[in-house]
Amino acid sequence: MATDAYRFLLPLLALGGLSLFFGLPALAVALLLLAAFTAFFFRNPARRIPDEPGLVVSPADGKVVKISRADDGTQTLSIFLSIFNVHVNRSPIDGILEDLRYQRGKFKVAFDEEASRVNEQNILTIAGGDVRLVVKQVAGLIARRVLCWKKPGEPVRRGELIGLIRFGSRVDVIVPQGVRLRVGVGDRVRGGSSVIGECV
Repeated sequence: MATDAYRFLLPLLALGGLSLFFGLPALAVALLLLAAFTAFFFRNPARRIPDEPGLVVSPADGKVVKISRADDGTQTLSIFLSIFNVHVNRSPIDGILEDLRYQRGKFKVAFDEEASRVNEQNILTIAGGDVRLVVKQVAGLIARRVLCWKKPGEPVRRGELIGLIRFGSRVDVIVPQGVRLRVGVGDRVRGGSSVIGECV
């Protein structure tokens, strides 16, 4: 379970226990159910990380909702995360976190095409070998907090935990021309274990 869960989980458990102590079983049950959902939301299951060289793995669990190509040949792959998906984010490649930029913005629903451009987000640039890619942690209507646990200059490993988005969101991956995508719109991916591209 992601450590950020405890700031929500411990108060809920404490209030649930107090409710039982003061003879309020209905409230206690509601609080304990909410605590159970919180633990479920912040879960961090073990993942088998592919070790074959040249692969790019998904930074998040969810569904691929859009793939677009820019004039410079880069491709953007957008992954929508519902509140039922795992919400920890992982590095797609081995490399260095070259840059981390926070962008203030709106809180449109995460599946809105404008969300990637106008919503609050963290923009991470990761460089490894001949590959430099961008991961965007995009806030949504419900997800209003994007967290990156790494600092610029720090090394990252493929599949390593790098952050979290709270309560439903979107993650965009912008890959350079030298990466061939291996997923399509509608595919479901798992952070750290699903291969979304390969260097060619």
